[in-house]
Amino acid sequence: MAVSTGAASGVLSYLLQEQVGALRNRISAIFRRHGTAQEESTALQTLDEHTADLARREITERAITDTWAELFAAFLDAHPDARADIDELKKTAPTKTINIGSQHNHGSGAFIGSDHYGDININTRGDR
Repeated sequence: MAVSTGAASGVLSYLLQEQVGALRNRISAIFRRHGTAQEESTALQTLDEHTADLARREITERAITDTWAELFAAFLDAHPDARADIDELKKTAPTKTINIGSQHNHGSGAFIGSDHYGDININTRGDR
């Protein structure tokens, strides 16, 4: 069950990161390699439905992971040799990346968007 749940979380990560094409290819390869054409079709149809429902905000993240956990568990019962491929979905799921940049300010005064250390002196026009 842990493999199914982990893979279901991986599916959700792909969907939330808007990498549906990559996920579709992965799922298709797994189901084609280990299962039947009908099982592949069912999995891809489920993926299409979840993609559309998520875009319309008509499905919860929990519902997606629950559905895929059940789908993967049933598939593993029928095709235990697919375990490694399904487990890879969790390991290779995309994660959110954050780009951290830097800002350099030159001159005097406080600058918005950066840290300021020390005192801040606010001068009125008459004090200049």
